[in-house]
Amino acid sequence: MAAEEFQDFVEVRYGDLLRTAFLLTGSRHAAEDLLQSSLLKVMRHWDRVDEPLAYVRRVMVNQRTSIWRRLRNAEVLTGDPPDRPGADPSDQILVRRMLLEALDGLPARMRAVLVLRYWEDLTETETASLLGISVGSVKSQASRGLARLRGVLGVDLLAGRAS
Repeated sequence: MAAEEFQDFVEVRYGDLLRTAFLLTGSRHAAEDLLQSSLLKVMRHWDRVDEPLAYVRRVMVNQRTSIWRRLRNAEVLTGDPPDRPGADPSDQILVRRMLLEALDGLPARMRAVLVLRYWEDLTETETASLLGISVGSVKSQASRGLARLRGVLGVDLLAGRAS
């Protein structure tokens, strides 16, 4: 009797369960595998199951979680090792500190132009209006300021390259 009930349940709910399995796995083949293995587990305990649909869904989620955990801990081997290690985040902190110190050594107006133009990303017109100077002054102050920073830091600031 229990085998017939299980078979009826599977025939009626297979499409719904397969859709749930697909949403859990993202692949039709993986969904079918997940559903098949889950149904096998449920079949063993069918006579003790009160809410079959909820129980099968719970088994599928638990199995998929188990698979995720196994995959997360697996090593991924490749034929080509990476060319270089990733950038050290502490390098960015050092560069930022050096830049801030170099900016601090500039005259106030020049520093204000560079900060507004390149960090705040304002246009030349907006910068000129905010500082109460001409657009030509913004251009010249920005040019001179960048030249001084390049000299102090030894870096092409706009291209991000060492000179």
